[in-house]
Amino acid sequence: MTVVVWITEGTWPACVDAARAHAPRDAQIVLLHVSGQDVPGLAHGAFAGLLGRGHRERDPGDRVEDLATASARQLLDAAADRLGLPCTRLERTGRTEREVVAAAEGAGLLVLARDGDRTRLGPHSLGPATRFVVDHAPCPVLLVWPETAPGADTLPPPPDHHL
Repeated sequence: MTVVVWITEGTWPACVDAARAHAPRDAQIVLLHVSGQDVPGLAHGAFAGLLGRGHRERDPGDRVEDLATASARQLLDAAADRLGLPCTRLERTGRTEREVVAAAEGAGLLVLARDGDRTRLGPHSLGPATRFVVDHAPCPVLLVWPETAPGADTLPPPPDHHL
């Protein structure tokens, strides 16, 4: 069985801990990080549109891409160290939510964390990309809280239905 663990800034320790606790001992663990293309793309576009005609070597988008790659590798290295088990590191670039869903195809489990409003229970505890992944994952999903879950007293009230 393959267990894919979605590694993101801020929530990765909880995901790694959950994988270590819940993955079968013989599982192949894949630590997945996805870098979006939006920030480097903006830097490339701003340079090309305003400053850089004919001077590709000065494009700041290349530097931003290099920094993103280095940051992803550091994050994956830290996650692998925390996991303390054999694993594969996978770096992808693209629309984050779609890359995570694609990487989870054929997996036995996808581990991810809540990344929205974590002060209360409810649907707002999932950010847009995480909501997309939960709704479209092609495998079972283990959704974890990055810290202690809020109490049941934070549950939203039921909808007001008038007959």
